[in-house]
Amino acid sequence: LSCASWAYGFGAWSRNLAFESGFKKMKRAPIPVVSIGNLTLGGTGKTPMVEYVARWYRRQDIRVAILSRGYGGENGLNDEGLVLQQNLPDVPHLQGRERVKLATLAVKEFQSQLIVLDDGFQHRRLKRDLDIVLLDALSPFGQDRLFPRGLLREPISSLRRADVVVLSRADLISSSECASIRKKVERDADKVVWIAARQTPIDLIDENGNYQSLEMLCGRRVAAFCGIGNPEGFRKTLEGLKVVLAGFRAFPDHHSYAHADFAELSTWSGSLSSDLLLTTQKDLVKLRDARIGGLPLRALRIGFEPLDDPAPLETALAALLPLAQKTP
Repeated sequence: LSCASWAYGFGAWSRNLAFESGFKKMKRAPIPVVSIGNLTLGGTGKTPMVEYVARWYRRQDIRVAILSRGYGGENGLNDEGLVLQQNLPDVPHLQGRERVKLATLAVKEFQSQLIVLDDGFQHRRLKRDLDIVLLDALSPFGQDRLFPRGLLREPISSLRRADVVVLSRADLISSSECASIRKKVERDADKVVWIAARQTPIDLIDENGNYQSLEMLCGRRVAAFCGIGNPEGFRKTLEGLKVVLAGFRAFPDHHSYAHADFAELSTWSGSLSSDLLLTTQKDLVKLRDARIGGLPLRALRIGFEPLDDPAPLETALAALLPLAQKTP
C-alpha cells in the first residue's frame, strides 16, 4: 500500500502544481465562493458546517446556493443534499461534476449572490474566495499517510491553501491534544484562522420532519445505527447524551438500505430489548420510515457549535459581504 500511496501522492502533487503554476486554469464564478472541505477521507462534520455558513449568510439577507459533487446521488440529491434541503428549504442545492457550470446556473436560475461549495478543498477548478477546511479531532491527519496506506486525500502541507481550519469534535479530546493538533497545523499554515468546534445535538426528528426534544431520550433503551463516513463520531455523540446504548451498528458510508437491511435491523434491535431506534439525519432521509420492526425510529439532528470565540470566523465570512451585495 505504501507504493500505491507514493503513486497517489505524486498524482496529487502534480495536479496541485498544475493549478498553482497556471498550467491548469481556475475559473472564477460571477459571485463569491466559500469552499468547505477536508483533508482526509471519511466524515469530518462538513454538512453541519455547510448549514452553519449558509444560515449565517442568509441572516445577512444574502441569497445562497450550495454546490456539491453529489456522491451516491445518481438518481437525485444524495443523503447530504437531502438533509440540507430539509434543514435549509430556502437555499437551492445543485449537484453534479461540472461545478463551474453549476455556479453560473445558480446565478442565472436562482439569482444567487454567494456560493457555498461543499467538499471543495480538492476541487481546484472553481476558484474560491474563502477556503474552510475541517479536521476531525478523533483522526485529524488520517494516520499521517496518504490514501490508500492512510486516509489523507493530500499532504498535510496542503493546509497552507486554507484560510480557516476548523477542528470538529474538539469536545471529545483533551485540551492538550487539541493544542498538539493546532501546533502541527500551524507548522504549515501559520496564518490560518483556527476554530475548535463541536457537533452539538439539537433535537430529534422523524420521517415527516417533526421535531422532538432530546428529553425524549431520558431513560430510553436505545439501539443506534448509521451509514456515514465516521460512525465512531456518532457513537461518541450518543455516549455524551447519557442514553442507555443497548447496541450500535455501522453500515458503509452512503449505504442504500434494502429490504434485507430492514429485516436485519428489526431482528437485531428486538434481540436487545430496546424501545427506540436512533440513527443520523443522513440515514433517515433515505429510510423515510416511522418504525422498524415495531420500534419507533428517530434521527439525531446535529448542529455546528464553535467552542472558541466565533468572531474570527465571522470576520472571515463578513469580508465577502461587499462582493456578494454587489450582485443585483
